[in-house]
Amino acid sequence: MTQGIYTELSDLVALKFQGQGFSFLPRQPIHSILAGQKASRMRGRGLNFEEIRHYLPGDDIRNIDWKVTARMRKPHSRVYTEERDRPGLLVVDQRINMFFGSQKAMKSVTAAEAAALGAWRMLGVGDRVGATVFNDQQIDEIRPHRSSKTVIRILENIVRQNHELSADNGQVSNPGQLNVVLERVCRLIKHDTLVCIISDFDGADEDTKKLVNRLARHNDIIAGLVFDPLETELPDLGRLVAGDGELQIEVNTGDEKIRHAFGDVFSGRLAEIRGFLLSRQIPLLQLHTGLPVAGQIRKILGHRPKVASR
Repeated sequence: MTQGIYTELSDLVALKFQGQGFSFLPRQPIHSILAGQKASRMRGRGLNFEEIRHYLPGDDIRNIDWKVTARMRKPHSRVYTEERDRPGLLVVDQRINMFFGSQKAMKSVTAAEAAALGAWRMLGVGDRVGATVFNDQQIDEIRPHRSSKTVIRILENIVRQNHELSADNGQVSNPGQLNVVLERVCRLIKHDTLVCIISDFDGADEDTKKLVNRLARHNDIIAGLVFDPLETELPDLGRLVAGDGELQIEVNTGDEKIRHAFGDVFSGRLAEIRGFLLSRQIPLLQLHTGLPVAGQIRKILGHRPKVASR
């Protein structure tokens, strides 16, 4: 039985029907998208100037062009159309450190489902969608396009890398791969792209912050931090053997000091990531491996009914 351990293409395709009820646009409740009191800096779609015409009843007075009005001696309005072409890029972590889970699913599966929901949502509102899917050795890049075929290609790459994960095939953790990927993303995109980074952020350091800063100058960033409840609180299970693919260590989980120290490491890393993202006004989504992903995303990002949204 592989449910929760590995994802399947059919499962990710089926999430198309759950990629609703949330928005990547601004005007979300502050408490729902950020763990702080700063409003999101997300730009949403822009507006393209279309024409100047005679003022009509019901026009927004803020769009009156006063120079033309003065010259023509009749009120004129500037007309705008919503910018429709805005690409989205999913950055999806499938490294060996993501092959961990204590409840419903592995972190790698949670990340895959979050990426699928994001891809279907972007496509559903008319946006181009692309992805950078990576593991410890490989990086797959799919350029943004507005088609179901592109989404399927993204999901196929995620599923392939997901199925390559195994605890006993000699895979070696590569924390530095996160920065390698972000460097490539910086070169891949230029501006006005929605970048969704879905990872546990293993290996994040000062260089990671610099790279995210570069991306955030001209793009919108959403960070999906995938975590397992076992990372937040180590239970008393006696003596356990843990390994990273190369080394093994025996841990006495009955020792209360060890359990507290274990939890403090995760709490400290989370606080550092959250603090940095908040300083850049970047939304942080904390995705729990023990809960349905679609429900978590809808709860965090909220719902904007009857409005075409990202």
